[in-house]
Formats: sequence, structure tokens, C-alpha cells
Amino acid sequence: MTVNTPLCFRGKKILAPMVRVGTLPMRLLALDYGADIVYCEELIDIKMLQCKRVINEVLETVDFIAPNERVVFRTCERERHCVVFQMGSADAERALAVAKLVESDVAGIDINMGCPKEYSTKASMGAALLSDPDKIESILTTLVKGICKPVTCKIRILPSVEDTVNLVKRIEKTGIAAIAVHGRKKEERPQHPVHCDVIKAISEAVSIPVIANGGSHDFIKEYTDIETFQKATAASSVMIARAAMWNPSIFRKEGLFPLKEVMQDYIKYVLRYDNHYTNTKYCLCQMLREQLETTQGKKLHAAQSTQEICEVFEMADFYEETTAVFKAKQTSLETETQDEDDQMEDPDVIKMAVRFDKREYPPQITPKMYLLEWCRKEKHPQPVYETIQRPLDRLFCSVVTVAEQKYRSTLWDKSKKLAEQAAAIVCLRTLGVPEGKLCEGENHLINKRKREDQERLNNRDHGEDLAEPSHKKANFIEETSDMNVPKM
Repeated sequence: MTVNTPLCFRGKKILAPMVRVGTLPMRLLALDYGADIVYCEELIDIKMLQCKRVINEVLETVDFIAPNERVVFRTCERERHCVVFQMGSADAERALAVAKLVESDVAGIDINMGCPKEYSTKASMGAALLSDPDKIESILTTLVKGICKPVTCKIRILPSVEDTVNLVKRIEKTGIAAIAVHGRKKEERPQHPVHCDVIKAISEAVSIPVIANGGSHDFIKEYTDIETFQKATAASSVMIARAAMWNPSIFRKEGLFPLKEVMQDYIKYVLRYDNHYTNTKYCLCQMLREQLETTQGKKLHAAQSTQEICEVFEMADFYEETTAVFKAKQTSLETETQDEDDQMEDPDVIKMAVRFDKREYPPQITPKMYLLEWCRKEKHPQPVYETIQRPLDRLFCSVVTVAEQKYRSTLWDKSKKLAEQAAAIVCLRTLGVPEGKLCEGENHLINKRKREDQERLNNRDHGEDLAEPSHKKANFIEETSDMNVPKM
């Protein structure tokens, strides 16, 4: 892979990485107002490695989805050449694995070495890395050598200027593209003055771009103050956190927009990219600040959905219009997908519109177990399940092959296990074989299990240790089939 538009870190106005703030709506709004580069919020390497990359055709985004279906990181084409992905990591190989996962969707990779919060430092990440230069060097060198996108890191200053400069010089030798410096020590907080002299000493000591950060409280109140802070630190660029969080139009050369207009612009992006309401609420509260005790602030605090948030800001009609547009788009895409499914359908597959409802079956008894038992009795090979996932809505469909015949449900399910159970039901009903439902009366698998359990207890009483009963083996076979689901 080659870098089509390599980032330049000189002479730039940059949105800083901020936890819970730097999500897609805020990043896009900052770009609209004039930011050159935007950093996402810090995302932990272990959490990212659990995610799967999904193309969201409805929103036209790339989503990284956690196992619980929560969107961990969402990005879009608009920011692809100016968004830097910041991660928390204390391990070079994990950091590289995450970088490779997101590399094609972002413009650069950053390692957080400045966060002083306990959740980060106790895992040896963030500011904890500042006391381990060998690990810093290992992580950054591994990333620089392993990916084609520029690598940066963000640090805080050390107790002495000399130690800070020495560390930065060592970091420079790893080959990173730039270094962001928050001009406070790890134990200092925003109310403490930013050490412009230390950032300046760093800027004069290295040849790579230095990005000055930490000026929101002391320097930056409006756009012209950004240049003042840059001159005071002799930095190549300026990274803005809290001033941008309070009003992202800080990046406008023409001056700040009224807060009401800014919040409405932000909400438009929230709706456009389906931002979670709790994150939206948090960011709007940061913008309101001292106005949180007003009537509007209290209504925002009480809001429990995106729709209620829109009502607070007199955008109920916009909410309805946007929601309707996306529902129509999703319906259209689902229809197209169904048409494609029909065209690609194998005519030899026997189909029924069925779903598995576990409430209709005894505890721990499933159609898959019944089908497996039937195959053993009839001396057929055990059932083979092939499951695919549809990218549009992340639903699953499974085809089961029994005695060289394929069966599937025409209904898509929210999990692989449910899709496989539905396929088993189609097969059992086609064959006219009991599937184990409660309404079928006496359940021979339950009776078999009771006998096996009783035999096991009897043998234990005699000091013998039997192998696992057959129903446990059947469960094991079901579990092992949950791996390696291809996307359609």
C-alpha cells in the first residue's frame, strides 16, 4: 500500500484527541470550520482488536464493530486524508495489529503517551510510557517499519527540561513524522500554567515538526490566539483540545460562530452519522458549560434519546426528515440485497420461512441436537453448516447439508447460532422428523440425558470416571461451528 496524500504537520491547526469528544460528528464539524487535521479519541488496542470492519452502506461509513455490536470507531470518506487514529497501547505487536486494521481508512496513526488518567496509566499506557523509553522506542519503531502511513505520538513534559529534550530526541530517531507535546507534567491539570518554554526548547532541539498543545486555558480564546501560542512555543503546528470542545468554530479565521448555531450544526452531523445519544449529550453539555443550569441545559440533561435532544434544540422537524430519509434508504438497500439473494439462490436448496425460538423448546434441547441425533441413527455424516453474514445489516443466514441435500431458512437472523438452528428446523420439518419442541410431547433426548446422567452418578459412586455423555459432545459440535463466518 502507498501513501496517496501524506500528511504534512507544519503550519497546521489540529483538533486534539479527546475522550468522548473526538467522535465523527465533532471531527467533521472541526474540518468544516477550518481545522487541517483531526485526531480521533484515544481507542485502546485490545478493544480495537476485538472489532470487525464493516462497510455501512446506509450511512456510507466504515465502522469498527465490537462483539456487543457497539460502534467503537466510525469514519467516512470526507475525513480519510486528514484523520489521525490515536490508540492507547503498551505493546508493540498489538499496536501494529491495530494500525494494520485501520490503516486503509485513516491518514495517520498516533500513540497516546500523555494521558495521566488511572485507567490508562495502570495498564502501562498513556503517561506511564514516559518512564519506559525502551518500550516507547519499540512501539514507535515497530509502527514506522510496519505501516505506510505517518506515525506520531503525543507526550507530556517530564520534570526537567533536559530529560524531556533527551526523550524527544530518542523518539525522533524512531522515524516518526511529528510529535505533539502537551506542555504540562503528568501530575499537572488544566488550571496549572502551560510550560511554553519547554515546548520551545523541544522545538529548537529536533528537526521533526513539534505540535504545541495545552494552550486553551492560558492562550487560546479565539482564532488569532492560535498564532500567539504557536509563536510562544516556536512549534510547527498547534493542537487544540478544550477550546475546540467548548466551541469548535475556534478554527474559523473569520471568528467564532454563536454557540446556538454551532450546536445545531453539530446535531446535523449527529443525525447524519447516527451518533449514539449519550455521546451527543456529553459533547453538547461541554459546549453549554455555564448554561447547563438554564432551562435549555436542564432539558438537555433530562433527554434520553437523540429525538429528545433534537426537541431541546428546536430541531424536531429535522430529526423526522433525516430519520425518514435513512429509513427509506435502508429499505431500498434491503430490497436490492434481497433481489441479489434471489438471483444468486441455489435452486437445489430446500427453503422455508422459519425462526428458532428457544422458548418453544425444553432447556438445553435444540433442533441442531435432534438433527445430529437423527444423522447418527440413520448412519449419515454429521450435518455441515455454512453460514454467511450480510454486510448491510450484519444479519446471518445458514445452509445445512444433510445426506447431500441442502436446507436453509429464508429469514435472516441476528446471530450465527440462531441462523444454524433455523436451518436445522427446515431440514427436520422437510424430513418429517421431530425437532424437540415442547408441544411434541415426550422428549426422548431429555430422557436420554437423564439416563446418561444417572449412569454417570452410579459409576462415580463405584469410583469409575466415564467419558462425557453424548449430549455434551453434541453441544461441543454446535459450539465449534461458530468460527470463521464469511461475509456475503
